[in-house]
Amino acid sequence: MRLVPLSLALLLCAAPAMAQTPLPMDADPLSARDAKRLDRMEQVVRELRAIVFQGRDTGRPVVVQPADADYQLQDALRRISDLEQSLARVNNQVETATLDLDRAKRDAEQLRAENKSLTERLTLFEQRMIEPAAPAAPAAAAPGAPEDETAAFDAARQLMRDGDYDGAEAAFAAFVQAYPDGAKTAEANYWWGKALDIRNANAQAATAFIAAIRGWPKTSWAPDATVELARQLIAMGKSPDACATLNEFARRYPNASAQVKSRAANARIRAKCA
Repeated sequence: MRLVPLSLALLLCAAPAMAQTPLPMDADPLSARDAKRLDRMEQVVRELRAIVFQGRDTGRPVVVQPADADYQLQDALRRISDLEQSLARVNNQVETATLDLDRAKRDAEQLRAENKSLTERLTLFEQRMIEPAAPAAPAAAAPGAPEDETAAFDAARQLMRDGDYDGAEAAFAAFVQAYPDGAKTAEANYWWGKALDIRNANAQAATAFIAAIRGWPKTSWAPDATVELARQLIAMGKSPDACATLNEFARRYPNASAQVKSRAANARIRAKCA
């Protein structure tokens, strides 16, 4: 709040007379910019006169409102403050997103390391199981037993179908020993593991299933053999190895039957896989 001095009032009263003083005839005409500036000055003078007369008539102090330039400056400063606050919020969001991205990268690297570790553990376990795995010497083939590979495999499978699991176990063991590189050897190991599982020979069954799925064959029985290996590992108290096997099952055999996938899911629950 400011009081208008008396000298300013006198100046304002004299301003109209000054404004009406004619210019000399030889003066240059006002440029457009000068004319606008003069109009603005006259407007300011009129506003100040009104303020002075208001104070004179009412006898109360006159409140002079801030000029347009002051208001615009304050508005600009306010806008700048708002922009600074918005920029600070954006910076915070960017920093948060950066931290989240770094955390996600670390988690991904940790998962890759864990997956690699599990794969290595499964490989080592396979090696440990295979080296001492030679089960008791299989029973000698009975006189007159088929010597042809296909016939020997079919005979062992028939024993399995007939429920003669002891006979089937001995027949498949003899087959694997007689035809270590045969076309049916991997599948024979699978059925041998099935026969061993019936009498809960978990370590021997795991060895047979490992031999069956070596190289991850793309056969109809390979997904089931992988799940069976996981079941044997669970029975042996090797849940981490079982979980690694089940992870490989999901990766290697995504098109396994619904029944085999259901058994794999049950095995994951039993092993308490993550």
